[in-house]
Formats: sequence, structure tokens, C-alpha cells
Amino acid sequence: MENLAENKASDDNQPSVTSDEQTMSDHDATDGESMEDLMNLYEESFKRFAEGEVVKGRIISVDKDHVLVDIGYKSEGQIRIHEFRDETGEIKAEIGDEVEVMVEWWDDEEERVVLSKEKAANVKVWEEIKRVYDADETIEGTIQSRVKGGFSVDIGVQAFLPGSQADLRPIRNLDDLVGKTFAFKVLKYNRKRSNIVLSRRVILEKEREEKRSATLASIHEGKVVPGTVKNITEYGVFVDLGGVDGLLHITDISWGRVKHPSELFGIGDEITVKILNLDLEKERVSLGMKQLTEDPWTQAADRYPVSTHVTGRVVSLTDYGAFVELEEGIEGLIHVSEMSWTRKVRHPSKVVSVGEEVDAVVLDIKPDSRRISLGMKQVKPNPWDIIAEKYPVGTTIEGKIKNITDFGLFIGIDEGIDGLVHISDISWTKRIKHPSEVYKKGDVVQAIVLDIEKDNERFSLGVKQLQQDPWKTVAERYEVGKEITGTITNLTDFGIFIELEEGIEGLVHVSEISKEKIKTPVGMYNIGDVITARVMNINSDERRIGLSIKRLEMEDEQSILSEYVNSMKPATSTFGEILRENLQEKFNEVDQEQTSDEDEQDPSEDK
Repeated sequence: MENLAENKASDDNQPSVTSDEQTMSDHDATDGESMEDLMNLYEESFKRFAEGEVVKGRIISVDKDHVLVDIGYKSEGQIRIHEFRDETGEIKAEIGDEVEVMVEWWDDEEERVVLSKEKAANVKVWEEIKRVYDADETIEGTIQSRVKGGFSVDIGVQAFLPGSQADLRPIRNLDDLVGKTFAFKVLKYNRKRSNIVLSRRVILEKEREEKRSATLASIHEGKVVPGTVKNITEYGVFVDLGGVDGLLHITDISWGRVKHPSELFGIGDEITVKILNLDLEKERVSLGMKQLTEDPWTQAADRYPVSTHVTGRVVSLTDYGAFVELEEGIEGLIHVSEMSWTRKVRHPSKVVSVGEEVDAVVLDIKPDSRRISLGMKQVKPNPWDIIAEKYPVGTTIEGKIKNITDFGLFIGIDEGIDGLVHISDISWTKRIKHPSEVYKKGDVVQAIVLDIEKDNERFSLGVKQLQQDPWKTVAERYEVGKEITGTITNLTDFGIFIELEEGIEGLVHVSEISKEKIKTPVGMYNIGDVITARVMNINSDERRIGLSIKRLEMEDEQSILSEYVNSMKPATSTFGEILRENLQEKFNEVDQEQTSDEDEQDPSEDK
């Protein structure tokens, strides 16, 4: 306490300081601080930054070659002017602008420092790359060009994006990505080698997984959801519902016919679908589009009753008919047999083509089995219903030969209706092996209607019926017993055929050639030989004439014998009478043999 008192006293005894003295003292203190600052600034002006160090500076001058930047050194730093040019070649440098630069090297002789703006930016980029990589963040970059195996990306420095890391799925046209800016993950980097590998796929996979979880938690069977067409196959469409892919099968696209899903969709199309089935364990989703509308078959029976006239578009052809779309989801079948009343249609393509509009009549409808039977020919009246009235039996018609077959001629009568002249109805007398021997396609001929079968759609014609059958009067021209002369037309083992007139032939049976027994006339006569024979019998119904050569010879012998007997004088002796009686008996026996031979001959044999 005493010491404190003494001290206080001592202080009290000190001379007091005036206000002027105090002011001077403050000035001295301020001058001292200013001086210290100046000294510090002076020392700073001699301080040198290390080469490669990045510092901030301010632009103080711009000329055609360099930009001068004040970095706090005793002399300004120089930066080449081209480092300030932009893509268009314009200088982007204004006095007073603050820039980050890197000290490249010192020039002690000229007391100048060379700086670089680009290298400073490069250093900053690498620092940013390291930070992004360590923090597992993303960095933005622009794809500049395609290179081998991927893309070159500008993220401040050049980086490599492998093609497999550009998207979730292979990209068809890689050039579509060039010039676009995306966020990337840094997979690895090496600053010394200036090597950086990026990935966009990692980011997309993470986003997809987040969407997948959210989508699976929100969807359920029966829910209507939007989606994006991701892929198209021949059996359906894969739709991205938001991280989850669903299959829209081709049968669930439309109630109508779909040849290929690519006809209706393109990749990237936004569509609305209904979830038909959901398997959360396997993450499989079945989708439907037609289920968004009512099944048209539920009301088909009311809209298309039997006998209704309809119009539709041919959508498909098969060997057995044509499928016609009446409306979306409803198709009917026109069977090939229901296409024409008169034509025999072998294939529907001969009558209709895909895409053609056709008129038809509903023949039958079965909604349960989703089938409608249609007919085209029923649109018009059946010409066979009136053909019999138009051409009654016995009518003479004229038409062009449309076709020639082994069995006859087809002659066009009315549109779509042809009549058949059978080969047997071409001529009464000629033996025709093939109709082409007499006619050719396109010939105009006349014929008589012989018969019409409406149910079987057959129209029978005859050409020979235009003239009277010559066999009906043959008995008048060739009486039995008449001697005739004709030309041999054919030789067989059983006899000789002789032409009496055009188309009329008679048969000399082998037993009627000679009194002697002959096995075959072949070798005894030749075709073309003219011979004389006797008419023995005629059958006009069977169109046969029996002839005999032997009978002529025997008649000649009988005539000679008869003349001899008749020329003999009455016998003057018993021997003469006996001889005469024997000759008469012989004459009677010959006559009986001739009669017996006529009964035994079989005139039914022909060629």
C-alpha cells in the first residue's frame, strides 16, 4: 500500500502535458506507421513470385502484341495478345480488368516478367478436376469431335469420353452428340500425362436407378401411364416408363391388324399405355394400348347383321381368300369361292389387291370367335338365275372360243359364263382325237344349247346338232343286201373298216372276208385299197354297218351253179336224174350255210 501511494504520488508530481504536445505526439505516431507501410510496399516491389505460381493482376495497358498486367512487382508483366482473342478473333481485354495469370519466367536483364493467362486457367482447371474427382461431383463439358473409340470433350482442357460411356445404350449416329454440352463424371485423370477419362453413363445410370425406384413404387396393374418409345422390334415396342422398361406387345397395340410396330411408332415417341401385368420381383411390365378403348367386337353383331352391305379395305391376301377391314379391329374374310358367280378364282390376287376398297355382303358373323364371313359376288344378282330364261334349250348361240382342252371347247356366252362343247358333240361322223384339229382359240362358232345345270353351273352346247344326224337316214342309203364300194381306212385283227362316205364306215368282219378261215386281214389288204362288199346289217342307234366280201364271192359261185343246173336238159336216164338231184341238194346246202353265217356274224365289233 505504501508503495502504491508512493507511486501515485510520484505520478502526481510529473509535469502535465499540454494539448499541443499531445497533437504533435499523435502526428509522430502516424508518420511512423505511414513510413512502415511505405517500407513494406517498397519491399513488396522487390518480392519475386515463383515461376509457375498463379497470381492476380490488373490490366494497365493493351497494345497490338502484348497486354501489360500489374502483379505488384517493380515492373509489369507481359502476356501475348493472342491469349485474349476469342473464337471470333476479337480481343477481350480492357484496361482495369482483373485477371489471373501464371508467372512463366523472369527476365532479369530486362527486368521484365513473362505471364500467361491460358496457363493460369489451365492450372485452375486441373485444380477443379481434382476437387470434382475427390468430392465425387460432376463437371460440365462440351463434346467437340469424334475420335477413335469415343469423343473429345472440352472441360477447360481436352478430355476423353469412351463411346461406351456416352449413353445407356449404343448410339446409332455418334455425330448427333457433337456440339452438345453435358455433365460428366471424372473416372480417372493423370495431370502429368494430361490424361482425363470421363463418363456420362454413370450419371445416367444413377438417374435411371432413382427413377426406377420411384416408378416401381407408384405403378400398379390397370394404371394408365405415359412413356417413351425406347426400342422397336418385330414383336413389339419397349417403352421407358421412367427407369423401368415395359413391353407393349404387337397384339396389344391395336384391336386392328398391325404388320410391324414401326408403322405406328418411332423411337422417342411419347405414348400413353395401360399396365396389364406387373412382376416386381423380375421387374417385368406388360403394357397395352388397345385396352385404352372398348373392344369393337362387343357391338359388332348389332352393327353388322347378316345381309348387311358393307365397304372395307383389303388388308391381307391368302390362298383361300381376302381379309377386309371394316373398321379398326374388325376384319371379315371373303372366301375365294365368294368372289365371283361365274369365274373360277384360283387366287384372290386375280380379283382384288391389298389396299383396295371393296363392297361386300355380310354372310355370317360370330362375335365370340371374332369372325365375319363376307361375300363379294352377292352384291350383284347371280347370272345363273336368269341364264336359263335367256338361253332356253335348243337356242342357237354364237360366241368366241375362249379355251380348248382335251375334252372340248369353251365358248364365251355372257360375261363370266362359258359354255362347253364336248368333243363328242363337235361332229356326227368325224373321229376327232383333239378339238384343236378342227378349231383354234379365238374362232367364232355357232352352237345349240343342249342343257343348263344351274346348281352345278354347267352350260352344255353342241355344234354337230346344228345339222341332222346322217346315221338317221343311213338305212335308206345303204339297204341290207346292197352291193357297195369303198376305201379301206383301217385294218385290225378282227376285220376291215371301209369308208362308205365321209364319216360313215362299215366293218367287214374277219369271218366275212373269205370262205377260208383267216386269222387276220393284216397283210392281205392295205389302207387305201378300194374293195366291194355286200351290206349285211345296219344298226343306226349304235352307228354300225356290217359288210361282207365272202358273201359276194359265194353269191357269184351260187349264180354260176344255178345257171348250170337250170341249163341242164331233162335226164334221159336214171343216172342223169340222180346227178341233178345231188346238184340241187348241194345248192340248198350252200344257201343254208350263207344263212347260218349271217346269224353267227357279230356286227358289234368295231375299231
